[in-house]
Amino acid sequence: MVGYMIWVFALLQTILFVAAAPLLSGLVKWLKCRLQNRRGSSILQPYRSLKKLFKKETIVANNASFIFHFTPYLIFTITILISATIPLIIANSPFTYIADIIVLIGLFALARFFLALSGLDIGTAFGGMGSSREMMLSSLAEPALLLAFFTLAMNAESTNLSTIIQHFITTKHLLFSPSLIFTALGFVIIAVAETGRIPIDNPDTHLELTMIHEAMILEYSGHHLALIEWASQIKFMIYCVLFVDLFFPFGLATSLTLNVIGISCLALLAKLFFLSFTLSIAEINLAKIRLFRAPYLLSFAFLLCLLGVLNHIILEVR
Repeated sequence: MVGYMIWVFALLQTILFVAAAPLLSGLVKWLKCRLQNRRGSSILQPYRSLKKLFKKETIVANNASFIFHFTPYLIFTITILISATIPLIIANSPFTYIADIIVLIGLFALARFFLALSGLDIGTAFGGMGSSREMMLSSLAEPALLLAFFTLAMNAESTNLSTIIQHFITTKHLLFSPSLIFTALGFVIIAVAETGRIPIDNPDTHLELTMIHEAMILEYSGHHLALIEWASQIKFMIYCVLFVDLFFPFGLATSLTLNVIGISCLALLAKLFFLSFTLSIAEINLAKIRLFRAPYLLSFAFLLCLLGVLNHIILEVR
């Protein structure tokens, strides 16, 4: 009976992850408006926008290939698959045991590859521009992300995400080690680039000359655009939850009891709210940098992650 309950809870955790992703994006936008003394839209506005897009007619160009039609469903499926393997409330659910960090990076790369292909498929200038920019930034972000995960894997002696998180829960002193501090700083920069946030990209603007992610999806409409936007919100939540799970794992449940689950939910809400508040303050005080300066920032993230690896090898390996 307990085994069945764990599987049911893992499924409910995945549904909660997918359903709450627009709420987290709405919270960040609402906090940014409040910090700027603006009323802003409701926290629930992302749900209303998705509902409106699902009701609209889907218009597709005549020269669109099957890639253009298939990409929104593929990206949405991949993000749901990744979210199922990320510990949200409990660290050792059945889905998290198959979460190898190398596979997660590969799935993110697969979704990005097809999104770039769909941007090129119609043959518009902005689609090609956005795809080329996306691939340029990903070629710098992915090696840094691999280094960050390698540092965590070497600490836990495993590439399984659940094993890594449970290792940090039981050995809390490692969270203050220099290697993890460098890795956390590098991971923040990588997450900003991967989710298209300021200063790499501005998710609130559609200015053609500065777009990266938005340029690739300009030709999408209706439920195709809704699936891509929802997948983007899920990806943003994935990186937020990954950050708090890996570097601040306190409160994460390791057993399926009511008290522990309640504490885990409260801890998750507190950590995500604090992270959203910090991100909102950063975004209203920073400006988007020029595109050709973004590689310098990502190179700095790579350097931070490399310092994390070297610190672990030199100072912490016994």
